[in-house]
Amino acid sequence: MAPVEGLDEALAAVDAFDRTLVAGLMRPRPDRVGDLTELARAVAGTPLAARVAEAAEKAAAGAASEDHFVALAAARTALFGAVHDALTAGVDEVTGRRREEHAPTAPAERPTVNLHAAARTWLSDLARAGWQGIDHDLAGGAAPIVSAMLPHPELRRLATLLDGFAAELAASCPGAALERIPARRWGDLWSRALLLTRPDAADPSTLGTATGRLLPLGVDLHEHATAAQAQVHAVFEPADGTAPRLVRAGVSVPKPDTVVEAGVWQLLRPHLSLLAALGEGRAMELDAMPLTGEGDLIWDDTRARRGEPADAMTTARVLLPTATALPTAPLERHPARIAEPVFLEGYDRRQDGVTLTFAVAGHDLPVDTDRIPTASPLTPEAVAASSACIGLLRWDGGGFRLQPLAVETTVRKKVVALHAGAWAGGTTDKAGVRAEKAATDAVTVLRERAGRLLRK
Repeated sequence: MAPVEGLDEALAAVDAFDRTLVAGLMRPRPDRVGDLTELARAVAGTPLAARVAEAAEKAAAGAASEDHFVALAAARTALFGAVHDALTAGVDEVTGRRREEHAPTAPAERPTVNLHAAARTWLSDLARAGWQGIDHDLAGGAAPIVSAMLPHPELRRLATLLDGFAAELAASCPGAALERIPARRWGDLWSRALLLTRPDAADPSTLGTATGRLLPLGVDLHEHATAAQAQVHAVFEPADGTAPRLVRAGVSVPKPDTVVEAGVWQLLRPHLSLLAALGEGRAMELDAMPLTGEGDLIWDDTRARRGEPADAMTTARVLLPTATALPTAPLERHPARIAEPVFLEGYDRRQDGVTLTFAVAGHDLPVDTDRIPTASPLTPEAVAASSACIGLLRWDGGGFRLQPLAVETTVRKKVVALHAGAWAGGTTDKAGVRAEKAATDAVTVLRERAGRLLRK
């Protein structure tokens, strides 16, 4: 892929602003003033220019208000959005993928609630103190705000973000003792949370409903000590015969930190019947399933039924090249969010230590085998011996990497397909059965202990 003009400059401006958040904006040092100016200069000539220039000037003087912090967060988000769009356009050019566009719509008028203002105040206090200035009192300031937000469904997205962010900060206190500060990650969380305090920022974009056949490609599993998420990438064939589309369906659940590997599938499985279809290699028939304008299915098991057997590799070979992609929501336009399904075959493989690289059309593409779920038959060794691969093209560490979802490889002189989500719906595989039993035993023990505590 050709280098993206202006990419390095945009990322440098973000890094400059993130440095100001490390030290804090209560009394910015002289060298941090130049970093604020760099952010303002990066959005000059855009509709944000005047507001960001004023905000940078006020922040440099240690006099920034909450509205000024919102403007700075918007500038940071806009720069990442521009990087996301440029990288996605490059992917579309290489893959030949067509991306649908939706006309922008005015956000719905929503009243500002006191909880939004309370969250903005806490986030502004964080910016003034800086990551080096955080302590337990400051990090704990989010707790009452989160508790007050959770009963309101429209505020739960922001509440969840604030809760997780505050927990990370609390685990890192005191900030002055930190040897390494995750400046970009905390900058991402801070700026997103601040923009979500605007009541019109999280308006759902609903395209309509999906009726037709859903053909899974693979599943992307995310694990955290206290939560897990599965996101199924698929091709949707509308019943009306229009062009196939790339869509996603996901589910998230809380989990104890002792539930790992196959136990995670056990937690996710009851909430998304699509996982069972994926594990069995089947399509699903959808009837008026809600679909957002960004291609996310709002899953409802009553609107889905199991279909005929469907081979993911065949879907990737035949339908993926013609499937259109839906646009990305404004707040999701971040290079870390890029996860474009692609199908590769006929590549050369090279192993340098622990780094696996596919040579595709004369270009080297590093393979991110660390993202393969441990509870699956797909292994780094199988990927290294593969002849075809379904994967997600991701932007990571300044370049594109491939996350394998499924591969074709030769086992005992026979070509077989191995999937990262093969055990999502259960398995008869010997290794899978052992992992399921171990996970079941762990979950049973936890339920018994929880029952005793509740009886007390």
